[in-house]
Amino acid sequence: MGQIYAVGVGPGDPELLTRKAERVLRNADVILAPVSNPAEASVALETIREFIDETRQEIIIHQFPMTSDRTRLIPAWQEAAALIAGHALAGRRIAFITIGDPLFYSTFIYLLRILHEQWPQLPIEIIPGISSINASAAQAGIPLVESEEKMAVIPATAGIEQIALALSQFETVILLKVKPLFAQILELLCRQGLEAGTVFVERVGSSRQKIMTDFTQISAHSPDYLSLLIIKRPVLLN
Repeated sequence: MGQIYAVGVGPGDPELLTRKAERVLRNADVILAPVSNPAEASVALETIREFIDETRQEIIIHQFPMTSDRTRLIPAWQEAAALIAGHALAGRRIAFITIGDPLFYSTFIYLLRILHEQWPQLPIEIIPGISSINASAAQAGIPLVESEEKMAVIPATAGIEQIALALSQFETVILLKVKPLFAQILELLCRQGLEAGTVFVERVGSSRQKIMTDFTQISAHSPDYLSLLIIKRPVLLN
């Protein structure tokens, strides 16, 4: 029997891979890279190019539809899980690679459930990765939380009401997938006087990285899909 690995490759900077992730990837027989659009390159695969040998290892690109329609997603998850299980049952070491961390807003979460349910005998090891949140805070040089502060992480697609609620309850709010509601989010931040505490980060760790702290500049920008906002309420000094 082979081995299944879920490998977090971080936000896009090859130097942010852990030593364990590099070792697992170098020793894998098969590497499965997810994409949402087959016409676009896999960010995860591009991140690990220097650590793999495509003449020796099998590289599989598997598409997962960019949709919330579970009637389309579930078959894609099941197909991918069966593909992974098939290689493991054949005695191969297969690594599913994902940007960020495998258990943080990752497609692998759904595959893990299917694998546990349908192939419980297969060994699975999860290699954690650095999330875009940690990498963005590091690049921007801002603390996420300190002392008794609380932090919320919200996909902006949850809706503007949920974002407003989080902003009222948490000292730090991280908004992921901001592109669809970008204009509404910025309007909300203006109404709450949080312009000075807003940091925009796009494609962190890659050659296309952008970091903006000027709200006027942020407002004039058209965000990429891989973008986030870090919003901090001002610290009141006694």
